[in-house]
Amino acid sequence: MTDDLSAPLGQTTPRKRRFRLPFTAPQAIATVCGLFLLAFLGFAIFGRDPMGGEPVVVAKYDPAKLPGADHSAIPSAAPVAPAAAPSGQKTVTIIDGSSGERREMKVGDDGTPAGLDADTPAMMSGINQRLLENSRYGMVPIAADGLKPWRVYASGTDLQRARAATTPTISIVIGGLGVGAAKTNDAIVKLPAAVTLAFTPYGSDPGKLVERARARKHEVLLQLPMEPYDYPDNDPGPQTLLATAGPEQNVDRLMWLMSRFQGYVGLTNFMGSRFLVTDSAMQPIIQQAAKRGLAWLDDGSVPRSLAGQLAGAQGVPTATADAVLDQVPTAAEIDKSLMKLETLARERGSAVGMASALPISIERIGAWAQRLESRGILLVPLTTTLMKSKSS
Repeated sequence: MTDDLSAPLGQTTPRKRRFRLPFTAPQAIATVCGLFLLAFLGFAIFGRDPMGGEPVVVAKYDPAKLPGADHSAIPSAAPVAPAAAPSGQKTVTIIDGSSGERREMKVGDDGTPAGLDADTPAMMSGINQRLLENSRYGMVPIAADGLKPWRVYASGTDLQRARAATTPTISIVIGGLGVGAAKTNDAIVKLPAAVTLAFTPYGSDPGKLVERARARKHEVLLQLPMEPYDYPDNDPGPQTLLATAGPEQNVDRLMWLMSRFQGYVGLTNFMGSRFLVTDSAMQPIIQQAAKRGLAWLDDGSVPRSLAGQLAGAQGVPTATADAVLDQVPTAAEIDKSLMKLETLARERGSAVGMASALPISIERIGAWAQRLESRGILLVPLTTTLMKSKSS
């Protein structure tokens, strides 16, 4: 046995060679992952799953335990046919305009819901069913049988309207509601019933908020998003009415907007500095308002707006807001705007103011409204102002 002292110079004891794998650990992991991915893709492409991966629940039942059935006559797993509709009835699908929910309703041959007399309008949450027309998006308002939504859904009484005919009046419209339940509920609850509320067609369920507003005797308007000059940098929202679009496209968009909720007395613009001054774009919208018995309110934000002129030519009841009350959203400026509105009402007999649902706006308008009648001016819904203008 040699050691380091006796071994020849320049020579060392040979080392044993270690066994090495032909690949590294990261390479092995990558290979396994690649094989797994290939197997998964192969299953996804070539595997036959008729349910497309959807979750499946299998339920078992015992025919002998079905209540009220002739157990001996029901074979296992036999399909049960739905009961046929009585003679003279048919089933139609009703689409909820606010939620998109579909439900089946049995109606007679004349289109009247089953169980109702043909001469009695069916009421659903205060909505006259005769004043609804089905569109591909859901129910939209329509004038029918001499009735118009702007009159049917008007709040106030004949006595109040008689007083308004001989007394200066002010109508206040609060816009931008429906998006933001908290501010919408504040406007509904804290403002007098005579204040008109304008809802945008957006929000998760504007129909519920509108129903709540109408239950508290507020009149409701639908705000239509319209193209401003800086569109699309300033985008009013989905289904905006565009000055560059054709009449068919804008009317189709209008159907979607009008189907979002029901019970409104009229329409008003949301933005629209370009749309409102484009005659070819506005004409079809005003024509639809006339056909459907709706009023029109111009919010007064566009000086050269054609809306009022076109609405008057089509026989659509119309008004233009005289002031935006919270353009400067401070208590002092809002109070000043309200005083100017009072002066205008005394001079002309009526005035209309617009505001948003800012907390300061709601607070100042609510406080002002409590003292208004003592100064010889009535706070009235928008339709009362429209009827007063029409009769004068």
